[in-house]
Amino acid sequence: MAAPPNAAAGGPTSAVPPIRPHPVRPHSARLPPAPLPSVGLPRAVIALAGAVVAVLLAVSPWYGYHRDELYFRMLGERPRLGYFDTPPLTPMIARLSTAVFGDTVVALRIVPALCAGTLVLLAALIARELGGGRAAQVLAAAGTAGAVLPLIAGHSLLTLTPDLVLWLAVTLCLLRVLLRGDGRYWLWTGLLAGIASYNRDLIVLLLACAGLGLLVTGPREALRDRRLWFGALLALAIASPNLVYQVTHDWPQLQMAEALRADEGADNRIAFVPLQILLLGPPQAVVCVTGWLRLWRDRRVRSLALAYPVACALVLLSGGRPDYTGAFLLYLFAAGCVTAAGWRRRTVLVVALAANAVVAVVLALPVVPAASLAGTPVAAINEVARESVGMRDLAAQVGQVVGTLPADERAGAVLLAGNYGEAGALRRWAGDFGLPAVYSGHNELWWWGPPPEGTRVAVSVGYPPGRLRTVFADCSVAGTVTGMPGEEQGVPITVCRDPLRPWRDLWPLARHYS
Repeated sequence: MAAPPNAAAGGPTSAVPPIRPHPVRPHSARLPPAPLPSVGLPRAVIALAGAVVAVLLAVSPWYGYHRDELYFRMLGERPRLGYFDTPPLTPMIARLSTAVFGDTVVALRIVPALCAGTLVLLAALIARELGGGRAAQVLAAAGTAGAVLPLIAGHSLLTLTPDLVLWLAVTLCLLRVLLRGDGRYWLWTGLLAGIASYNRDLIVLLLACAGLGLLVTGPREALRDRRLWFGALLALAIASPNLVYQVTHDWPQLQMAEALRADEGADNRIAFVPLQILLLGPPQAVVCVTGWLRLWRDRRVRSLALAYPVACALVLLSGGRPDYTGAFLLYLFAAGCVTAAGWRRRTVLVVALAANAVVAVVLALPVVPAASLAGTPVAAINEVARESVGMRDLAAQVGQVVGTLPADERAGAVLLAGNYGEAGALRRWAGDFGLPAVYSGHNELWWWGPPPEGTRVAVSVGYPPGRLRTVFADCSVAGTVTGMPGEEQGVPITVCRDPLRPWRDLWPLARHYS
């Protein structure tokens, strides 16, 4: 069976504050940061973060659930230490959101909106840590608020959503270790890294690349701090249940990585370089280059400059998604804002960021009418948008087919879903359309087991009819899914009767990962 507001950096250009020697790091630096101001973040930064949250909440009911949100909602109904294709954090966010705020798409998107606002604050804090004054902090916040990737991550509940927040928080801790010489932040790094492992094991990418940077470029004295190793032990202790799950289930994350490499690796490599420019936006990409140069010229944080190309090489080699480097781009952009705040023609950058914000809103948020989305550049570029339209209609169309079954067959029928998005939709609206239990061989759902023995009738959505006919005595196509701008458009709805073998023997044939 077959199987990602407005931008303005206010305030006059200010002189760079006097440089003070670092109290604990004896090594020199070409671009040492200014002393941190004693006041908090500028009000404009707080206002930008609040505006992002407000806008995202306002548009959250538009379009509908993304396929991943439906899947995480479904996984959250069965709390576990891990799932075959994802650690438990995002499904648990889905479960808590529906329990606290209600079983609606808006409820699932409250946490993502708050995460996006937090990203804006973290970008400003990173700029501040690197010596940026008010203008740099506002510039970093505005450019983050008006970038494509943070808006996509803030609109829908994806694994990317908490990842970006946790990765930037780890980066901020690393900067405080390297710039302040405050080894206590190694413990915070360990805490955050351990938590991040429950979302995606990809936090290892950031830590490994930054660690390699420290080994190659220094300052190596940071590696001699005992608190680094206490932090590492803390991360390991927190992550140990997740690691135990991986070991005892034959490293499912590695199996999933291999499946994704085989399925999407070639396309990911082709799209990688263009998306490094487009994930935030062309103006932000220019500032990222400036940020990389700034970090490289400062020996204390040169390791974070080296981490980005190393991460790019690893992602390209593995065929991973281009957005795996999203957090690297965000901290490079924040670093670049420290330099860009002093540009004589900073107004040109502000205008460019504002224009990019308009484009980002159109691309990332549900502003194009759903009925007109198919065939537009937005649908072609933004997978999250096109896979957020029509999922309820899919369940309704399957419900119509189920409703045509004779009463005796309908009472004992089951649904077979070709992928987790279809399964999540059929599960979410089962009560609305009188749908029976749903089963799927896709990713984690395969492990939930086959239909009960003795089940004679299965209504399939997404599985190829030709393959179904090899395992059922009778299969007939009852319809195709319509009105979908995403990959569900045109998939067959097939009614099958009388499996030729016991379900326990057929179920291994249904297993597929992607």
